[in-house]
Amino acid sequence: MTRSVYVTGIDRGDGRQVVELGVMELLTRHVDRVGVFRPLVHDGPDRLYDLLRARYRLSQTAESVYGMDYHTAAALQAEQGTDELVSQLVSQFHQVAKDYEFVLVLGTDFAGTNLPAEINLNARLANEFGASVIPVVGGQNQDAASVRAEVHNAYAAYDSLGCDITAMVVNRVAREDREAIAERLAAKLPVPCYALPEDASLSAPTVQQIVHALDAEVLLGDAAGLARDARDFVFGGAMLPTFLGALTEGCMVVTPGDRADLIVGALAAHSAGAPPIAGVLLTLDQRPGPDIMALASRLAPGTPVVSVPGQSFPTAGELARLEGKLNATSPRKAETALGLFERHVDTAALTNRISLARSSRVTPMMFEHELIERSRSKRRRVVLPEGTEERVLRAADVLLRRDVCDLALLGDEDLIRKRAAELGIDLADAHLIDPETSPLRERFAEIYAQARAHKGIGYELAYDVVADVSYFGTLMVEEGLADGMVSGAVHSTAATIRPAFEVIKTAPGAQIVSSVFFMCLADRVLVYGDCAVNPDPNAEQLADIAIQSAATAAQFGVEPRIAMLSYSTGTSGSGADVDKVRKATEIVRERRPDLAVEGPIQYDAAVDTGVAATKLPDSKVAGQATVLVFPDLNTGNNTYKAVQRSAGAVAVGPVLQGLRKPVNDLSRGALVQDIVNTVAITAIQAQTRTQQARTQQAQTQEAQA
Repeated sequence: MTRSVYVTGIDRGDGRQVVELGVMELLTRHVDRVGVFRPLVHDGPDRLYDLLRARYRLSQTAESVYGMDYHTAAALQAEQGTDELVSQLVSQFHQVAKDYEFVLVLGTDFAGTNLPAEINLNARLANEFGASVIPVVGGQNQDAASVRAEVHNAYAAYDSLGCDITAMVVNRVAREDREAIAERLAAKLPVPCYALPEDASLSAPTVQQIVHALDAEVLLGDAAGLARDARDFVFGGAMLPTFLGALTEGCMVVTPGDRADLIVGALAAHSAGAPPIAGVLLTLDQRPGPDIMALASRLAPGTPVVSVPGQSFPTAGELARLEGKLNATSPRKAETALGLFERHVDTAALTNRISLARSSRVTPMMFEHELIERSRSKRRRVVLPEGTEERVLRAADVLLRRDVCDLALLGDEDLIRKRAAELGIDLADAHLIDPETSPLRERFAEIYAQARAHKGIGYELAYDVVADVSYFGTLMVEEGLADGMVSGAVHSTAATIRPAFEVIKTAPGAQIVSSVFFMCLADRVLVYGDCAVNPDPNAEQLADIAIQSAATAAQFGVEPRIAMLSYSTGTSGSGADVDKVRKATEIVRERRPDLAVEGPIQYDAAVDTGVAATKLPDSKVAGQATVLVFPDLNTGNNTYKAVQRSAGAVAVGPVLQGLRKPVNDLSRGALVQDIVNTVAITAIQAQTRTQQARTQQAQTQEAQA
């Protein structure tokens, strides 16, 4: 039977979309097929569903998502009664439910609906759908006592109407009251109650939303600039020195279009990062001349400059009424919302209360969700040497908003801040380090000179070497100032891993450093090794790659069943290449008899049960292999790229293995999400190594005792 959860409220303005997005995130982590149903909808675009569809790659048709519009519902209720309205909506819900394992129901929004007893209607629909209920209460501009009373009243209302209440959420409470409110409600309510604080960046409109609301004309600015949050408004009328002192971070400058001095001054301040602004809004239908506009585009590329015909005062009134909205065009707000939800909601407990059982299928999205969840559970610090690269900065933005890990970014600090300002990215929670000027440089030079003395490296040369961001980041990891490093968006693989070979070195028991890709197919995750590091490993090295890959697979929840790939299966072929794979398989069995391994075996026999039944009918691996070890780099690299492009697989990696501490390489074509995933993997590797070190220490102490 399809299960469902109904997210509802008691009044408008509760910011419920944060909770709806957070619950959807939980559902898609555990369930392969999730549907969405909104019983009643306003005319016009549904911003939240557009966001859910884009973010979670929903294939559900828009027609099936919606029951009926509010106008039709009000007329039907007035003419034929509530029972008929509910009957029709229940029928439509079940049309959705039959196609999905779980359905997220989005309750009515209490905004101009013309429906009497709206709480009663939501409660009845939830009961008729058989859905558990999560009521959301808005706490904006209320003191703690008022918030607690509102939550108690909301709980009593839905409970008295027979609802199965899973949890309560109070949203948009004052930050200074959040903890006290959460503790008080936890003691007084029979279900969990989570308190989410007000977040100014969520209620701040984006520049794009301002453009749309005011029907403004965009004179300058790119998509990234239009996606910036306008966290404040500064109205220009004073002379330039006074005006510059009034600028605040993330503000939208509003000034008559003939004040070229204020326009240039604001953009110059943004370019210097003192402070970065959201953009400039020109009033009175005045436009600067072409020379000023050309200067503006050079001063702050991508920063929006938009124009409206109205005067400054009425424009200010319109701006005051604007509030940020979650939608498909504001993905950064979605990351902020999810970070807020996951910081203040016990997602594991809520998952249990919703009774989510993990699907037997593992989709790419589920795998990526699991990475984020695990990396957040025990925070680690990851260093990103390519701190001025746009994709790295955008990934850092996502990681910080989702609270995934602590970050250190390397490079010229002024340049990093300027680049971040141009992209509208807030790096307040990141640690910025310039290797050229850092006081750590001398310490690292001494360490590196000592480690490489046998190669004739003295202090002066070491002092130059460690200024390189890759070496500096590697030494941060070696010295425990970071738990892992991710690089390679603009550096070669050699530039990324050579410092690790020289400084961190291989882990005990590992002969070589190798790599794997997690290949996320439509219904499972496979592990491919080695597709990035070793050109032509011998049998001993190939066995080491297989054992390392099995350990990496297990670390990330993939049960290792190893296929040692070749152009021949079993005893059907011969030759040096096949013999190498056969010998490597024997070595794996000798060293790790606990591992399920088969080889030599062809790819089709490894992953296809039909082929396996013919070629190796008695094998425990054939047809169900999860770890595929390629005989050489040429085969592995080409195969992973062919599967990635032809089968639409998500390739996460390369993930390096065999080092004492985690350092991971990126493809130079890595997308922002690739970088996010790799950082999450690195944080998880660091967690595992920390736990292993503690276990070994405890065993040593026990043996000594």
